[in-house]
Amino acid sequence: MRIRMLVAMPGTRDGQRWPDRGQEGDLPTAAAAHLISAGVAEEATAEPVAEEAPEDKPARKGGRRATGTDS
Repeated sequence: MRIRMLVAMPGTRDGQRWPDRGQEGDLPTAAAAHLISAGVAEEATAEPVAEEAPEDKPARKGGRRATGTDS
């Protein structure tokens, strides 16, 4: 099965380095299915997944809230 790596994997498999992130490679179906279910690869017939940019969220303001009463 042809897969596309979604992460960089260190080391080797059967003496061959893993494809780099975003690169494709052929693996036995069971091995490919395991990587896909683990979220580290996708089937290569699919379109490449675009990286999601983190949403801009306003910074939380710390400190105490004014309650309108003096204690």
